[in-house]
Amino acid sequence: MGGNHGHGAAVPGSRRAVMASVAVLVPLAVITLACLVWLWPSGGAAGDPAGGGPGAGAPAQVVRVTGTITYVQLGRCQKTAEGAPKPDPATCGKATVKVADGPDAGREVTLRLPSGPGAQRFSAGDDVVLVPSGGGGEAYQISDHDRGSSLWLFGAALALAVIAFGRWRGLSALAGLAVTFALLLTFVIPGIVEGRPPMLVAIVGASAIMLTVLYLTHGFSLATSTAVLGTLASLALTGLLAYAAIGLARLNGVTDDTALTVGMSLSIDTQGLLLASIIIGALGVLDDVTVTQSVTVAELAAANPSYGFARLYRAAARVGRAHIASVINTIILAYAGASLPLLLLFSIGEQPLGEVLTTPVIAQEIVRSVVGTLGLIAAVPITTALAALVASRRDPGTAHPGEEHGHPHGPGHGHAGQPDSGLPSTRSLRRARS
Repeated sequence: MGGNHGHGAAVPGSRRAVMASVAVLVPLAVITLACLVWLWPSGGAAGDPAGGGPGAGAPAQVVRVTGTITYVQLGRCQKTAEGAPKPDPATCGKATVKVADGPDAGREVTLRLPSGPGAQRFSAGDDVVLVPSGGGGEAYQISDHDRGSSLWLFGAALALAVIAFGRWRGLSALAGLAVTFALLLTFVIPGIVEGRPPMLVAIVGASAIMLTVLYLTHGFSLATSTAVLGTLASLALTGLLAYAAIGLARLNGVTDDTALTVGMSLSIDTQGLLLASIIIGALGVLDDVTVTQSVTVAELAAANPSYGFARLYRAAARVGRAHIASVINTIILAYAGASLPLLLLFSIGEQPLGEVLTTPVIAQEIVRSVVGTLGLIAAVPITTALAALVASRRDPGTAHPGEEHGHPHGPGHGHAGQPDSGLPSTRSLRRARS
């Protein structure tokens, strides 16, 4: 058999397909790089002279210090108004905290335990986050548990598991993840904070992530280039659908206190922010679908060199339909899980289903789900067609597997085009006896 079977998807593509991919992807990369340089944040906030925005500026940053609780003394809870929720007795009292950093590092302070509705429980030995107190004679107040150490532990466990299973491919996937976070934290979020158009920042950021991460994770190949082109086309369609859906549903992106605060304090276009969030969220699932379809077509072409465009497309589309069926359920469950507390609140209020679905916060999640799902559905035929077109257009003279060993008809055929059983022929046995 030929060497192609040893590498699975290493099917020779036509030179014309390679040149066409380069002709599209190189200008795309150049435009993305130019837009990154043009939109790169200068370090100011919206409303600041450096940021160039017209707002009142970002809120003042709260100084946080860490500490460790050395002793907890529970006490009686304060009386609450009639009808108000009663605090948990385990949250009433005082705690002695040893400050770990800041101007009071090494000093022990006695602070009241948070005892409001939903307050967390604290005990001796807990690492906590402290913020400056607004009064009451205390320098600090306990804000939250310090989860830094546990999160680093979870991250290390994830990295070890990915590398142990994926080896070099897992290491490249972690590198791609690092690039994604770097671009989000250094370009997308600061750019939006400075007052840049959120949708434009999201499109440029998503393109940079796509071009960098896909090639870094899957290598420079025709299959990866096909996945990039399929992702780009599907992402553009998702953006157009999101723009139309948000306008049709008349959503402005303000559904909670956080969005309202962001819109008022930073003078950010909240509708554009909603569009940006849909685009960034869609990219995370689109590249999974497009890479799967591109690699599936390449593997089918390697295993069945006689397959043309139609047979490759039909076979890979069946895989894509099964993949989409599971991914759609994943998307809906993810949004439902994120909105579960809100859904419970609506259930307790016994509001009619029609009223619940038309509230801004639920309508926004419905638009996210529908637009993301439509983008995913479109990604399958687009990427599959591109990959099948590339895989079925080999250069004249390209050897099929089996031709390298003197079998012009490929594996499974004899010299006269008859099926080859793989057993020695009668003529060869006579030669062996003589």
